Amino acid sequence: MMMMTTPIGPMAASSDYADALSKSILFFEGQRSGKIPSTQRITWRKDSGLQDGSDIGMDLVGGYYDAGDNVKFSFPMAFTVATLAWSVIEFGQLMGSEQQNALEAIRWGTDYLLKATSVPNVVVGVVGDPNADHNCWERPEDMDTPRTTYVVNKTSPGSEVSAEIAAALAASSIAFQDSDAKYSKLLLDRAKQVFDFSDQYQGSYNSSIPLGACPFYCDFSGYVDELLWGAAWLYKATNDAYYWNYLQRNLKHLETRDIDGNPFEGAGINDFGWDSKTAGINVLISQRVMKDPNNGNPFILNADQFVCSILPDSPTVKSVSYSPGGLIFKDGGSNLQHATALSFLLIVYSRYMTDAKKVVHCGDFVAQPDKLIEVAKGQTDYILGKNPLGMSYMVGYGQKFPQKIHHRGSTVPSIVAHPKFLGCHGGDLYFKSQKPDLNQLTGAIIGGPAKDDSFENSRYNVPQSEPTTYMNSPFVGVLAYFKASV
Repeated sequence: MMMMTTPIGPMAASSDYADALSKSILFFEGQRSGKIPSTQRITWRKDSGLQDGSDIGMDLVGGYYDAGDNVKFSFPMAFTVATLAWSVIEFGQLMGSEQQNALEAIRWGTDYLLKATSVPNVVVGVVGDPNADHNCWERPEDMDTPRTTYVVNKTSPGSEVSAEIAAALAASSIAFQDSDAKYSKLLLDRAKQVFDFSDQYQGSYNSSIPLGACPFYCDFSGYVDELLWGAAWLYKATNDAYYWNYLQRNLKHLETRDIDGNPFEGAGINDFGWDSKTAGINVLISQRVMKDPNNGNPFILNADQFVCSILPDSPTVKSVSYSPGGLIFKDGGSNLQHATALSFLLIVYSRYMTDAKKVVHCGDFVAQPDKLIEVAKGQTDYILGKNPLGMSYMVGYGQKFPQKIHHRGSTVPSIVAHPKFLGCHGGDLYFKSQKPDLNQLTGAIIGGPAKDDSFENSRYNVPQSEPTTYMNSPFVGVLAYFKASV
């Protein structure tokens, strides 16, 4: 496996944000589970998972596969939907014709989340045996591994997955307010019910459904952040003082206990992703309380600290590092999830700052709103090819992009090209092949380069080559902003 080293030479040409936006939304069609509609644009994907939920007598057909596997994890799926919805809420008016495609991507997720919460006080956490699935390399249309359904309930609670779904449904209800008021109300009503369940019956799904949740999407940061994230979105959707009071009352508990109930000082106020929502909560709520830029509201203080921890010019303690080529890095795999999510928050917060005529003080350094935009644009352009390798990390975008991604459907021949059944290890030959992927998953953002800006173009390198839905979802908003403003 060859390592691409950093060359001396020009970087890629200027970014085409409109093209990247279209492709970033198109990607979600390649992750669809269920009955594929006639309007499907990624045509090598066909029906899959049509019996999902039958083991417990529920209809759980639909939703998204999270990454390069064939499992439906509700926790990261709900975060994906929430950030897609937030992208539309903030930047939908800048998307042009792509706004409708973004709403369709949201609806594919919310339709499933409605099914996953259709039984009162029961929430579906996972569909598909993750360990069995990860032992196979087969396209979703053929999968014959157990489609086990893992649920949380009153006696075996899962506050993080339940509250995350509540957040996704509440955010989506706002996104659909103008185009489908009836659907918007359905989403909001369900969000309230699911949030009440997540709060009344508290506990981690790590303990309730360990075989489904861990080690793939263990909640490492505790579930208090999801409870506040859900309350924050319900407050934004309803303006109900109950949720505001909930936030005020529980903010002091945020990220203070780990999954075992012990004092916790890991993920803090500067993290935002499928596991920890803290920075997102502070940025989201800051819009309400930013009328007085000099006030001491904790949401604003925390959001300001988050900004200072990201900006390269800030003298304060950093929550990220930067590669020699300028890419944000945090510990763990799938690094571009941090670059996309944190860039999204920087842009959103900069807009709130502009509206409130506010600046951020990072020690002696004063950050104007345009400084946040500058950092986010640097991350965006890096992902799209303005980096030492001149490589786009979005499949199908630009002249040079990854063509050996860790994704079963992309690697194995489509059911159209190869109608014969390919079982658990029927795709191993294609996984091991040094040839490019047979099916292009257009718009997929993969894990990305190493800290030295090198990239191993190999399906074996999962942290670098696997796409995920939650890397793309906040980037939709980022691209919509730059499409309209650059």
